[in-house]
Amino acid sequence: MKKEKIDLALSISRQRSFHLLIAIGILYLILVTFEIPIVFHGADSGIGIPSTDAVGSLPRAFRLESAEDRQEKEAPVRPRQEPVRVPRSSSQPSRLRVGDFGLVSGLVFSGLGENGSRGDHGFSELQKSARDAWVVGSRFWEEARSVSAEKSVELKKTDNIRNVSESCPHSISLSGAEFLERGRVMVLPCGLTLGSHLTVVGKPFYPHVERDPKIALLKEGAKSLLVSQFMMELQGLKTVDGEEPPRILHFNPRLKGDWSGQPVIEQNTCYRMQWGSALRCEGWKSRVDEETVDGLVKCEKWIRDDDHGSEGSKTTWWLNRLIGRTKKVSIDWPYPFAEEKLFVLTLSAGLEGYHVNVDGRHITSFPYRTGFVLEDATGLSVNGDVDVQAIFAASLPSSHPSLAPQRHLEMLSTWKAPHLPDGPVELFIGILSAGNHFAERMAVRKSWMQHKLIKSSDVVVRFFVALHGRKEVNVELKREAEFFGDVVIVPFMDSYDLVVLKTVAICEYGVHTVAAKYIMKCDDDTFVRVDSVIMEAKNIASGRSLYVGNMNYYHKPLRYGKWAVTYEEWPEEDYPPYANGPGYIVSSDIAQFVVTEFEKHTLRLFKMEDVSMGMWVGQFNSSRPVEYLHNLKFCQFGCIEDYYTAHYQSPRQMICMWNKLQMGKPECCNMR
Repeated sequence: MKKEKIDLALSISRQRSFHLLIAIGILYLILVTFEIPIVFHGADSGIGIPSTDAVGSLPRAFRLESAEDRQEKEAPVRPRQEPVRVPRSSSQPSRLRVGDFGLVSGLVFSGLGENGSRGDHGFSELQKSARDAWVVGSRFWEEARSVSAEKSVELKKTDNIRNVSESCPHSISLSGAEFLERGRVMVLPCGLTLGSHLTVVGKPFYPHVERDPKIALLKEGAKSLLVSQFMMELQGLKTVDGEEPPRILHFNPRLKGDWSGQPVIEQNTCYRMQWGSALRCEGWKSRVDEETVDGLVKCEKWIRDDDHGSEGSKTTWWLNRLIGRTKKVSIDWPYPFAEEKLFVLTLSAGLEGYHVNVDGRHITSFPYRTGFVLEDATGLSVNGDVDVQAIFAASLPSSHPSLAPQRHLEMLSTWKAPHLPDGPVELFIGILSAGNHFAERMAVRKSWMQHKLIKSSDVVVRFFVALHGRKEVNVELKREAEFFGDVVIVPFMDSYDLVVLKTVAICEYGVHTVAAKYIMKCDDDTFVRVDSVIMEAKNIASGRSLYVGNMNYYHKPLRYGKWAVTYEEWPEEDYPPYANGPGYIVSSDIAQFVVTEFEKHTLRLFKMEDVSMGMWVGQFNSSRPVEYLHNLKFCQFGCIEDYYTAHYQSPRQMICMWNKLQMGKPECCNMR
């Protein structure tokens, strides 16, 4: 009996366990049923699931974690308007955006050079260069982002220490052989200071036959000309990086070969391949009413073949002496340089300018030009038809003036960019700049970017900068971008041939981020009269597509020289009509066309960005009429009175022009 009761109890226990297991199983199935939609929804939205998409050989997209990003919840930025996207075909690769439309450009890189080469070898090579520059730039940017604030300060201190610790000798001397070994350049590590002087001992060569029309102006029927000249230049070796150094003083004695047929001395300055106004000394003493330099005339007199120092005048002078006529005796000096005759030239830095003495006699004085200071003159070169025997530099500064880029940045809230407006803007201005152009950007912020239309956000201005080869420059650039809020970083390795990518980035930002009616492109050495530029654009009837600037028509490519364009790069004999790059405007529909074609891999790229824009506008014009508006007041060679834009303006000229504009005078500051 007891055994039967025990068996019955065990049987009931097994049944209960079995029922419990069934209940647990049913509950598990119910939970799984509800979980599956959540999982699939999460997969569709990308929540919590890592993406496996790749962009060619590029690293994953990155985002600038700036102070602006960290404060996004407290002070939200303007919501970005959704752009008109081009539907992707199934053959197009998945693309990741580089950045967040904050401080990093939203321009999409998606395998340039992989699609759309269309058998054109020249352009496919440019696209390949763009791809490689983007890969390198992405790596450089990741390095800059990885530097913490403490490390950034440490790098800056190290850079300053390196600058300060650099040797600042009081004097330097080189023999002719040593000067030749150093590439005909004497480096002045700490520049010059008031009272510094440089002495060159040399001997001009006999004239040589010259056939180059750029040097010798040949007379009709002549095949050659005898030329003898040399150039002594003070150069700003540390003021730029990756560019030709500016010529702070270009001193050019022309013994033979000048177009005048007489020996002359020409002096000038050159900033970014743009020469200033020349000072020519031709043997006549400067006028009495002309300004002097530290009390000395700009040009002294010397004997000329066509003046009263000629043989005829000398005969008249002796005749007057023989017949008893009295005349004040004057001493006429010959031209200070002669072939195969040794000379001693001394260049000294005065209060108002440079002074040149030859063999103890004052020859010429050249006033300082706005934009250059004595500490910028960090190199002396002597080239041409001259045998340099020795060079001496004395009374040089004993302390370093600190040439670090950080000295240009003024971290004051006054210069910060205003917040983006909530709605579309009338005009967006994109400024092309280089990573190490700290001084140029600071000068623009302190001058025409203070215009009331920009401060009120009716007009938006941003600098577009690619990455530099030096890590410390990129770190400083990131710091500058975070503080001022007016720098858009296009993350590719900067080069002259790829400037066109910055122009595309300007169009992309102007259309997608600020929804501007007009998009303007200019350079960081361009001064812009904002109100005049807007009025010029409004001259075109509303709703019309427009292209405004200083237009070039039937301009032919250069096939030789430093800026040569090969037939592979540009097979046509003429460029399309295009506006000069220092300043032009396009309507938003043209900018949208550029961005769309770029994203579709059908945008033809050319290394000259202004020609590229002319080419793109021409393509757009084939489907919708474009109003071309030509105006010389978009000055590309410097500055003209009543300008709209003025190019090749140094930082000091920017400030000078802004001060004049504040007084209601759109005048140039031509002296550097």
